[in-house]
Amino acid sequence: MTSTAHRDLILDQFTRQAAPFSTAKTIADESALRLLLEFSGAGPQDTVLDVACGGGLVVCAFARVVRHATGIDVTPAMLERARVLAAERGLANVKLDQGDVQALPYAAASFSIVLSRFTFHHFLDPLAVFKEMVRVCAPGGTVMVIDVQASADPAKADEFNRMEKLRDPSHVRAMPLSELQQLFASADLPAPRVTAYELRDELENLLKRSFPNPGDDDKIRALFAASAQDDRLGIPIRPEDNRIHYAYPVSVLAARRK
Repeated sequence: MTSTAHRDLILDQFTRQAAPFSTAKTIADESALRLLLEFSGAGPQDTVLDVACGGGLVVCAFARVVRHATGIDVTPAMLERARVLAAERGLANVKLDQGDVQALPYAAASFSIVLSRFTFHHFLDPLAVFKEMVRVCAPGGTVMVIDVQASADPAKADEFNRMEKLRDPSHVRAMPLSELQQLFASADLPAPRVTAYELRDELENLLKRSFPNPGDDDKIRALFAASAQDDRLGIPIRPEDNRIHYAYPVSVLAARRK
């Protein structure tokens, strides 16, 4: 797929997802946002860049504790959600830019914390984006990646990614933890500190904030039902009272730039 075609998919999906994604309980969960703040070590002297910031939940959470927070995203509808959120919270130290995250429009060493959440599985060239994040991070600053983690079993990871592409056609590939760690080594950063949490919800709630192509929602339900029996997706799934409960593993990685 060309980068232009993929960009069009991103714009289509996230224009439609702007409201449901930004307000989903799992995405807006305060305890998860608090974990990111604590793990980053953010404080009042920090300047933060949130890459592919979406509806602004992360950039606004950081803005409450840092000197200044910037978010960049390609989707205007997501940025509008972020502006509304910042205004509702009375945050005067937030700047929001529209732009391409593979060529960040900032000078080298501009920020002391550079992070991105739930985005790397959408990138055609995740290492190129990561190297841009490292470029704009000041020496001694922190680079963080927070993303859904695929199984270390290649067959299960492939099936999970096949399902995610059905659910969200802009999905490219969720990586196992070893590959997320390799991003840091490939950009000459130290081995990252790692922690984790889970996105827990019911499948129908997930489908309500997704925009699969017609008919693909039933294929997704069938994959989840089958995985409850044979773990083909490599994630925790539990059927209960005609509902399917799931947990997406999320990895949080952080390293200090030399």
